Amino acid sequence: MDNDTELLTGVSIDELEALAAGVLVPTAQTRLDELMAGAKQQSLSANDAAELDDLLNKVDQLNLLKARARYTIRELGAKASNT
Repeated sequence: MDNDTELLTGVSIDELEALAAGVLVPTAQTRLDELMAGAKQQSLSANDAAELDDLLNKVDQLNLLKARARYTIRELGAKASNT
């Protein structure tokens, strides 16, 4: 487990739990909802489409970070029960 590159090291359990529960800030979520509605209606400008792509990329990165935090919590729990 020491060589597991997916583990988030140097982070407390409380911090990992906060990361695992993380969400977009409300203003970003509202804007994402607006852009998604525009995309559904096929009425996005090029700038709006680029903004949507950027926000979706951020959501993807947030989801990966949340998954790594949950994985780290699980692995730390397994390590603690094995000691």
